[in-house]
Amino acid sequence: MKLNQLTPEEARIILHKWTEAPHIWEYNDFTESGVFLCRQCNTALFLSETKFDSGCGWPSFDDAIPGRVHWIPDRDGIRTEIECMHCYGHLGHVFIGENITPKNTRHCVNSLSLKFSKEIPIDLPQYQKAYFGGGCFWCVEAVFTQLRWVLEVHSGYMGGHIPFPTYERICSGVSGYIEIIEIIYDPITISYETLLQVFFTVHDPTSINKQGNDSGPQYKSIIFGTSEELKVATNSIQKLNEAGIFTIPIVTELRLLEVFYIAEDYHQNYYKNNPKQPYCRYVIDAKIQKLKNEFASYLKDV
Repeated sequence: MKLNQLTPEEARIILHKWTEAPHIWEYNDFTESGVFLCRQCNTALFLSETKFDSGCGWPSFDDAIPGRVHWIPDRDGIRTEIECMHCYGHLGHVFIGENITPKNTRHCVNSLSLKFSKEIPIDLPQYQKAYFGGGCFWCVEAVFTQLRWVLEVHSGYMGGHIPFPTYERICSGVSGYIEIIEIIYDPITISYETLLQVFFTVHDPTSINKQGNDSGPQYKSIIFGTSEELKVATNSIQKLNEAGIFTIPIVTELRLLEVFYIAEDYHQNYYKNNPKQPYCRYVIDAKIQKLKNEFASYLKDV
């Protein structure tokens, strides 16, 4: 990988993980249309349409280009660092739950970690998103994270009516929100139909508002999607019912897409970060094993 030569100030930020002073650098109040690249390796990281004025003094983005930005919990257990997925250059930090934008996420980035281009790369991948609910999102997230060609999986909430839900409200069972995962995948190498096959294999789609010991409307089996995706899901359910795969009919609910709110930071990658937690060992491990038995050729190399 060819890397750009850095000035001493840029190296201090990108290589040694310092933070630049707020409000004074180039991209804080920058509003041109285009794409923001990694200053060290030229990887496209953020589209200008995701940039917003957070008032914090650093460039802020409520989304990143899928597969380009890596999240790493800080050693203090409080903040989450973000770095370029390709060259591991330090970018800044990401914050969830500030209720500033509907995506509820702020990538707070050093200007000196970025450079701007008006030309969006023509080879920028066109990834797609899928939204499934199948009980506790820790379980479903852990399963889909194992799949090759799935770039990112996020735990979150969908289906309620009060903006910016919290986990405490979800647990009340009266918020209208459901625990959902957002799957970002490459449709050229893994199809939506395959994601549905995995989904129907690793949870019980015949159970109403319940998965194992997790009970309540927030744990319902549900698919949110576009009208075309819901047609595909309807066809999959019909085939499974006709084949008698389950002893009773599938009750998975199908609904058109609504706003997805990413869950609190400590819910993300829960299985990976807490492998010895009893719930992970006795509930999620069993789902992962079932995935390995049924879809071994789809799994990432470990």
